[in-house]
Amino acid sequence: MQRFVVRRILSETNSTNSQRCNRCFFSQLVQKQETPLNDNEVFLPKMPPFDYSPPPYTGPSVDEILAKRKTYLSPSLFHFYNKPLNVVDGKKQYLFDENGRRYLDGFGGIATVCCGHSHPDVVDAVINQIKRIQHSTVLYLNHVIADFAEALASKMPGNLKVVFFTNSGTEANELAIMMARLYTGSNDIISLRNAYHGNAAGTMGATAQSNWKFNVVQTGVHHALNPDPYRGAFGSDGEKYAKDVQELIDFGTSGHVAGFLSEAIQGVGGIVELAPGYLPDVYKSIRKAGGLCIADEVQAGYARTGSHFWSFEAQGVVPDIVTMAKGIGNGIPLGAVVTTPEIAEVLTRRNYFNTFGGNPLCTAAGHAVLKVIEKEKLQDNAFVVGSYMKERLNALKDKHEIIGDVRGRGFILGVELVTDRQQKTPAKAETLHVMDQMKEHGVLIGKGGYYGNVFRITPPLCFTKEDADYLVDVMDYTMSKV
Repeated sequence: MQRFVVRRILSETNSTNSQRCNRCFFSQLVQKQETPLNDNEVFLPKMPPFDYSPPPYTGPSVDEILAKRKTYLSPSLFHFYNKPLNVVDGKKQYLFDENGRRYLDGFGGIATVCCGHSHPDVVDAVINQIKRIQHSTVLYLNHVIADFAEALASKMPGNLKVVFFTNSGTEANELAIMMARLYTGSNDIISLRNAYHGNAAGTMGATAQSNWKFNVVQTGVHHALNPDPYRGAFGSDGEKYAKDVQELIDFGTSGHVAGFLSEAIQGVGGIVELAPGYLPDVYKSIRKAGGLCIADEVQAGYARTGSHFWSFEAQGVVPDIVTMAKGIGNGIPLGAVVTTPEIAEVLTRRNYFNTFGGNPLCTAAGHAVLKVIEKEKLQDNAFVVGSYMKERLNALKDKHEIIGDVRGRGFILGVELVTDRQQKTPAKAETLHVMDQMKEHGVLIGKGGYYGNVFRITPPLCFTKEDADYLVDVMDYTMSKV
């Protein structure tokens, strides 16, 4: 990638009125072929070219939007950045603000935009469906929900064949917990410390970060030691962490449990990939105690890891229930619970219904997303480009002491910032600063972890090597200024 010596604050604006000017300026820099003055010279990279300009924006200003948001929306809502970003357009791996400025989307709407913003195949599927019928009810027949369920079941291992559609990951996890309790006749659920599984009654109990828990009744959940290779007590020894689950069963329950719920790579928790060998041992303990194993694939699933379609597959296990959302709809509100025919039978004991879950519009979009992933080989791309980006981030770790850890796989990567590598002191303020400055240079990433000091890099699966270079180079440039 061509890099340029920084002699002035520079970032590509790509507004519809200034694209030609920017191209001329960058062209002049290329012609000059400037070279660093010394080995410590700082470079600012050039954003990869992209052949799309959004139509002019004629909507309200940022200040007007903020005023309405403050007046009419919940005060619990928050936003990133000192200068909030007003996103008005998106195409593939890029977003555009009200001035037409282009941003590289390294966050994917919290690991949600899977095959790219406004993918034409997904757009066409939604338009074609809404022209015929937007919603009826699952009490009537419609082939769209059945076709998508069949396609989704074909991506599952073992006997995971029965699909129940929901509107979100929280709903999917709520349903999975209830099904486990009904099927086993037990109440106790075991989840992991540092986990996030949703913000409703049952899922808030399974969530294990005080940042996300309100002081309401949450019962029947036990939180095991988190098998965190970076901050955990046993490093990368999955077997030692797994013993804690067995001890919770022995000393914290009747000896019988409803189930175990976990992500294989914790998303909100800071892209923590569970220690190797952990899940096989835990699944054995849970099943021995009569429980079901639930895999939360809301963030790390759906080809995002690259190496596998589902993140739990990297640990060599097959769950009894799998939950998913986010990437399944590429931004359309859609989630799902997939389980075995035997476990699915528990919902026939009473009436269980979801008005919007599985409606024709959402399932048409979901089926289109799955087809795009396969047609464009986006899982392979996530593996190749994601592995490349992780290598580059690890090289950045060697350069900048503030980076304590680089982790994850494919397009779910985490970069943890610390002020002291030995003490692993969270660099909270620095994380916010770097993130804000990266945005000023046209790169959007997320953050997470209990201390809010982990960059979450979860881009659309169509990200290229040039995009990866630009993201890492901008991070490098920004960190050099800290």
